[in-house]
Amino acid sequence: MKKTEKTRSAMITIAGRPNVGKSTLTNKLLGEKVAIVSNKPQTTRNRICAVINKGDTQLVLVDTPGFHKARTKLGEYMVKIVRQSVADVEAVALVVEPIPSAGVQETQLIDRIKQNKVPAILVINKIDTVAKEELLAVILAYSALHEFAAIVPVSAKTGEGLEELMEEFLKFSLSGPWLFPEDMVTDQPDKQVCAEIVREKLLYCLDEEIPHGTAVEVTKFSERVDTEIIDLEVTIYCEKAGHKGIIIGKNGEMLKKIGTMARADIEKFMGTKVYLQTWVKVKDSWRDRDGLLKNFGYKG
Repeated sequence: MKKTEKTRSAMITIAGRPNVGKSTLTNKLLGEKVAIVSNKPQTTRNRICAVINKGDTQLVLVDTPGFHKARTKLGEYMVKIVRQSVADVEAVALVVEPIPSAGVQETQLIDRIKQNKVPAILVINKIDTVAKEELLAVILAYSALHEFAAIVPVSAKTGEGLEELMEEFLKFSLSGPWLFPEDMVTDQPDKQVCAEIVREKLLYCLDEEIPHGTAVEVTKFSERVDTEIIDLEVTIYCEKAGHKGIIIGKNGEMLKKIGTMARADIEKFMGTKVYLQTWVKVKDSWRDRDGLLKNFGYKG
């Protein structure tokens, strides 16, 4: 279907503190997994666009890293991405938990929204974890801080309230051409999605600081000539030699587990068989080294 001037589009940033459920919300609205999720904060490191086509309207949801106090150059990059994303969009969806008070991250984001004079929707996530009558106090607390265009309680986990949220998003669409081709669901290259899936499994399988000190680089991504099988070679970087041993595990069992889990999700995403090989290397303090950050795709 050729897109004409009769089409509409809107770009909406999904912002909030770490671990509030932004990526889960993005994936749920899209109906497909393009952003990795975990129960650990600062899972998302880059801005990720999820493209949703509804009739003649295209919504582009911009999933962002959690807004936090940066302690490394990687953290500074992530915070910069959030600040840049809360501008030059049709609206910002501020995602919060059902707690009747705003924290430092929320108030700073609201200040940023005001500075950029961009409309904002308050999205109260995780409503499946509280009684409905508790939401009024949350609504009152945030209404006192800013005049939101809409306030929508949702559960990204159960799907409750997502239809209402989508309707609110559609109200911000403007006449004009679509921003992405009709068959695209994300702006992330396949290689990047595969790398992120591996990193998601590191977050799932490893404890404490170790997964936050890892980066993943795809060093080979090729399709075999006579088949649709994809050969994928991935290098996992960590900051300490001791962490390398933990990632590999006794007799290589941990690395095998991570690879098996990652391959299953990559095959689902790519729609074909994948032959995955993984290696682990040490790069001391890579989160504070500009050159390595750029090599791993964190380009400011």
